[in-house]
Formats: sequence, C-alpha cells, structure tokens
Amino acid sequence: MFGRSTLLRSGSIRPENIGQNALAMIGNLCFTVFVLAVLIFTIIAATYQPEDPLFHPSTKITNFLVSTSNATFQSDNTVTKTGEDFIASNQTVFADFLDITDVNSTTAVPVIECETGVDEPIDCSNPEIFHLMMMAAIEQFKDIHFYRFGKPVPGSNSSTCDMAWRFRPKEGKTANFYKDYRRFVISRSENCTVAVVGIGDYHTGKNARKKKKNQKGVEKSHSKQEETSIGSLPVVGEVVNDALPVVESEGSFSRGKYLMYNGGGDRCKSMNQYLWSLMCALGEAQYLNRTLVMDLTICLSSIYTSSNQDEEGKDFRFYFDFEHLKESSSVLDQSQFWSDWTKWQKKDGLSLYLVEDYRVTPMKLAGMKDALIMRKFGSVEPDNYWYRVCEGETESVIQRPWHMIWKSRRLMDIVSGIASKMNWDFDSVHIVGGDKARNTDLWPNLAVDTSPEAVIMTLHHKIEDGRTVYIATEEPDTSFFDPLKDKYTTHFLNDYKDLWDENSDWYSETMKLNKGNSVEFDGYMKASVDTEVFLRGKKQIETFNDLTSDCKDGINTCRAST
Repeated sequence: MFGRSTLLRSGSIRPENIGQNALAMIGNLCFTVFVLAVLIFTIIAATYQPEDPLFHPSTKITNFLVSTSNATFQSDNTVTKTGEDFIASNQTVFADFLDITDVNSTTAVPVIECETGVDEPIDCSNPEIFHLMMMAAIEQFKDIHFYRFGKPVPGSNSSTCDMAWRFRPKEGKTANFYKDYRRFVISRSENCTVAVVGIGDYHTGKNARKKKKNQKGVEKSHSKQEETSIGSLPVVGEVVNDALPVVESEGSFSRGKYLMYNGGGDRCKSMNQYLWSLMCALGEAQYLNRTLVMDLTICLSSIYTSSNQDEEGKDFRFYFDFEHLKESSSVLDQSQFWSDWTKWQKKDGLSLYLVEDYRVTPMKLAGMKDALIMRKFGSVEPDNYWYRVCEGETESVIQRPWHMIWKSRRLMDIVSGIASKMNWDFDSVHIVGGDKARNTDLWPNLAVDTSPEAVIMTLHHKIEDGRTVYIATEEPDTSFFDPLKDKYTTHFLNDYKDLWDENSDWYSETMKLNKGNSVEFDGYMKASVDTEVFLRGKKQIETFNDLTSDCKDGINTCRAST
C-alpha cells in the first residue's frame, strides 16, 4: 500500500526535485566543512605563539645555529651566534651623533698664548685644544659617527694629547658601540697658532683610557648619561671587569639558592653545543630563581686547536663576556662556590638535592627548599647532554636567555682594531678553501670558482677597482691570492698579528686571567675575529652565495641548507 505511488506523493523525492536536493545536500556539506575549518583556524589562532628566534626548540638547533644568508662561516661549525647578534642593527639610539657643526671653536686656527715661546708645553685641558682635536678627528675619520668625546689628557710628551671617543661606523650592520683613544701630535707656530699634525694608530692614546669606579671601587663601563643613551648595547674598547664574583658573607651565602649542572657529555664538543646546553642551564636557573654555579673552565674541541686534540683548561672569559653575564644574571664560579660550601654547609645545615634524570623537569623542582639543586649527568650520550633538560614539555616553559651571552669584548676589540686600521672603509670577501676545495666529490666546482682568476672575474662586477678588500679565508697560504692585488688593496687576518702578539693588550690581559701563563690565539678565536671583521665590510661577498654554485653542505644540499 505504501509503494511507489505513496513515495511519489512525498515532495522531497519527486523525480523533478532530485537535482535540487542533490545540490542542496552538496551545499550543506560544503557549509559544514567551511564552519569546521573556521572553527579549527580560530582555535589555532587563539593558541598559536609565533616562534621567537631567540628560543628555538632543540629540534631546530642546527638550523638556528648554522643557517644564515650572509655568513657561510656558520655552516663550518666554527662560529657561534651570541646575544648581540640578535640586537637589531637599527636599534634606536637616543644619543645624537656629532658632526663638525657641533664643535664650536672661536677661530678656525686657534691662537694659544705662548709666553715662553713655541716650545711651551701644550695645555691639553684648554677648551680650544679640545675643539681642535675634535675637529681633526671628525675630519680624518669620515666613515664613523662620533657620539661622545672624552676630555683630552697629556700624552707621552709636551706636544701630545690623548683623547678618547665613542663611535659607530656609518654603514655598520651591527648594534655595537666602539671606543677608541688616540694620541694627537700638536704643533705651535711662532705666532702661537696651534694645529694637529698627526693622529696616532688605533688605541695609541692609552692615557685617555680612564677607569671609572663606583662607590665600591668596581670599574664601570660607562656613565649613567651614556647608559641612558646607549641602553644595553655592547661597548667595545672599554676596560673589562670580569673578575669572578665573590659572596661577601656567610649570611648572604647561606640564604642563597643554587643550581649546578655536573658532568655530562657536552664537554669537548663544538662551541655551538656548549652554548646551547649552557643556555638551558641558565634558563632553568632563571626559572627557579637560583644562582647558577658555573664551571668556567672550557674544554676546547679539537676542531679549533692547532694540536688537533681536545684541550682542557680554557677560560670561559677568553671567548665570552663574563662581565655582561654576571651583570645580567646571578652566577658563581664553581671552585669558589665549593670553598664557601665547605666552610658553611655543616654550620648552617645547608642541604643538597640530587637529580640524576634529565626528565625531572624544572617545573617539578620549583618548590624545592634545598640550598643546592645538583643535576648530575651520566656517561651515556646523548642522554647526558645538558640541553636534554629543556626538551619536551619544558621547551614551552624555559626560555634560553641569549641576551646574557655576548662575545668576548677583548676579541671584539681586535675586530675593532682591524676595522679601524682600514678606516672602516672596506669591502669583504669570504673565500672557502682548504679541505672543502680539495673534496671534489662534495664540492665539484669550488676549487675552480675560488681560484684568484675566477674571484677577480666575479668581483669585477661587484666591487670597484682600487677598493680595500678584507679576505676572510681558511687558506693558510695567503700568497695564493696575490693576483687580486693588481685590482684591490687586500688584507688578511694575519696582517694584524700585532693586535694579539706578546706586546698587545689582549696578550697581557688574557695572561692575567690565565694565572700568568700565555694564552694561544686559537682556531676558535681566529674564526670569530675573521667572521666579525668580514661582517663589518660595506659589501660582503660570500663563497656559496656569490662565488660558486656549489652548496654549502655538499652536492645536492642547497635546498636543505638555505
């Protein structure tokens, strides 16, 4: 009874409506999919946090540390990024730079009274002498912006004055400020007019390198006025105060809370891995509001040593700015800590909580009252790497404080010295050679493309003839590049050995850190300086971006390494 005739009487499935019903069903289905898509997108948008370039998850450690479009050095696993690399080069600076119109002199050629004749000593404190020296500096060093001049002081004899200044290169691509101090030679004519007849080389005016002290006698890098104008930017060329921090009293030590990482497989690994793991420890200490107890001795990996062997006993302060670290965070030297712990642990009932599993998260340790939390790492790699603590769920909680770690200002002073000797007016070329150029299986074109003849052909379209060119290279025999001298004034890292030889400030200051023993200017230091000078060139020509079509990491890896 309820057969075909009954069904036909229901309007929804009449033959003439089948097409309309199908379209309606398709429309409803599409609308449902659209609503679901909008709902999913809304949930993702509400919960998604953009990736912070400073705090990459550990699964991206390789890309973070080695991937960059303008520095092939990074792919060679030699030079590590540090906090100042993340400061934008155009970061706002509230101090205006000075130019010639800001230097007010009463006369174009100052006349200074000379009652006893032309040989009368120059009074470096005279404002006219000050103005004269400022004008001479601004006129001679045209490729830098001056931000502040220090008062002139007597130099080595009666006709010289030393003066310091704070500056940045006009076309600088980094956020650093630099300090230089030079010796000015001043002549006086018979009519008592004075003139600057010579300005010394980089850092010649040593008498102008004044140490500023606070009430406790601790050296300060710059005054409050300068601090306001510069903010937290690195300042290269100041006196470095990286003495180890000391706990002043038993009471302050016993009230403190400490975190220590002990053992592990990170030792003697690359500097990349060392810093990645150290940043995890610093991040956990910051999260737990504890002082990190650091072993300031580094084992330098064989990839950086002339002996091709791992070398123990290197000082953290050789490579990184410990002054900035101790001002940015709470840290103690491990040997000093154990000395204090031995003295006061029993007397004050200080307790130690031992953690031997990296999977015990910082969140589980947040409520611990013990004076010292020690994470002890075993011998099985990679489970004994420090950075494993910051993996998994901890990644979203612990943020690596990269802003705390800067490169050694002593090394950066060498960089500044090299750039200053080229008057901050140079282009730079990175030429990969050595083992890579000889490995034609992975880099079939590299040797030919980096030959002097090929480099000249490439640079002809990129760098003007006659320019000063700094060549950063692993090639030990720089005479290989002599053909470039016909078109350019070429410079190499080893041209500036005087900046780290036994007569240099770097040598004497690192000896003091090393208990009176000399310090080798090792492979990591050389690579760091070479890279940093390269990055200060006005034009920067890369091997794998500009000189060859070969891939940075070997044949068929270009897509993966970009």
